[in-house]
Amino acid sequence: MVLKPTLGDLKTIGYYLGKIIIGLGMTMIFPIACALLFREINPLYDFTISILICLIFGQALTMLCHTEKDLGWMHGMVVVSLAWLIAAVLGAIPFYFSGHWKSFLDCVFDSMSGFATTGLVLVRDLDHISRAVNIWRHVIMFLGGQGVVVIALSFLVRGSAGAFRMYVGEARDEKILPNVVETSRFIWIVSITYLVLGTIALAVTGKMEGMSWINSFFHGVCIFMAAFDTGGFAPQSQNLLYYHSLAYEVITIVIMILGAMNFKLHYTVWLKRRKEIADNIETRTFFMTAMFTFFLLAIGLNKLGVYPDALGLFRKGFYQLISGHTGTGFQTIYARQFIHEWGALALIALTLAMALGGGVCSTTGGIKMLRIGVIFKALYNDVKKIMLPEAAVFVEKYHHIKDVVLEDRQVRSAVLISFCYFGLYAVGAIIGMMLGYPALAALFESTSAAANVGLSCGITTPAMPAVLKVTYILQMWIGRLEFMSVFTLAGFFIAFVRGK
Repeated sequence: MVLKPTLGDLKTIGYYLGKIIIGLGMTMIFPIACALLFREINPLYDFTISILICLIFGQALTMLCHTEKDLGWMHGMVVVSLAWLIAAVLGAIPFYFSGHWKSFLDCVFDSMSGFATTGLVLVRDLDHISRAVNIWRHVIMFLGGQGVVVIALSFLVRGSAGAFRMYVGEARDEKILPNVVETSRFIWIVSITYLVLGTIALAVTGKMEGMSWINSFFHGVCIFMAAFDTGGFAPQSQNLLYYHSLAYEVITIVIMILGAMNFKLHYTVWLKRRKEIADNIETRTFFMTAMFTFFLLAIGLNKLGVYPDALGLFRKGFYQLISGHTGTGFQTIYARQFIHEWGALALIALTLAMALGGGVCSTTGGIKMLRIGVIFKALYNDVKKIMLPEAAVFVEKYHHIKDVVLEDRQVRSAVLISFCYFGLYAVGAIIGMMLGYPALAALFESTSAAANVGLSCGITTPAMPAVLKVTYILQMWIGRLEFMSVFTLAGFFIAFVRGK
């Protein structure tokens, strides 16, 4: 018999949702400050109204659902999955007020794309959008990379077992420090430290390329937030192609790789254990999969003679490969060039890189390097068992911050999540094909959405069918949360309807 959720369960969920909504509303101070700085009156009104909506809605929930009860596992998972949907809707309000989106659905699409650090966009006339709205696009990407729930854990929610359940529900099952609140604050310390350094590097580069100091710092902070949080938004419609700068591209490659690294690995390196970078199973797997997919991509491009010189292959081929593999989505080519110039092999290689993703407990999406590494370790283990004498006994280990014994449950979990991702990629591709798009293009765009990448071959436009927009919104949401909290939410609603 399925037990129906009680009123107490609903109050607990509502109370913590209210806390998260208040935290989200407070972050709109950044675009308000930007609007004041650049004297943008209409955006100032838009964000003032939006922040009031968030604060009123959040405060009402915390007052109506006030409880001293801590979160259970079910509560934590449901809060996380609902928080991301609510954040996408509330984050879309200032977009809608700006008038640069065709419909509110398009606003929610871009808001979810930002929070999920995907980077697919439906905004119109991006080159003439206000600085306040543009900075909000990148702020939500920065927040989404750290995690919507991390906001609450850092500033609004007391440390507890329930806090850890929300943390796990946001696809972060590794604690860096003993307490998840301290872990969340460390994530912010890492991110803000890199934000300062990265913004300075990009701003100086922008100034050297001929931009004014104001523009170079504005673009620098926007590009850093999108690069480190492996998102892919940019202040201009041409994305990274707008800058035509080799230095800009090299700097963003470094930032993208940093963003794709496990925050626990950052912590270990900060403790001056730099040898961990070479020993860790994730970094080793990332290097091997990046080289393998680039090898296939280079063969495909070379066969067609697309980029005949090494520099062109680096700036147009390798750059898109790293952008896709880290889940960032920056582009230095136009979207339709993927279809008209790259050919099937190169496009398949890039699609595979997007599907694999970066490190666990990082800002990136996709299957993740730890899972891929564990699966290949298990395959190697089975081959070795066959080749060794039957009486031989050995214990297989892998190194991830410390030596870890490889167990069947870890392999099962890695394989299961991998199959879920491949299924998610396939579902989006099938829906795209049913709507008339070519198979490879549909798979590319679906993988980009579900792996939270943001590279586009031209399918994602304001004119695409509404059903595909909804499909990609759901893919971005499910892919970012890595299934478990979404499955729990589905079970919660089933229990609410059919439970006794």
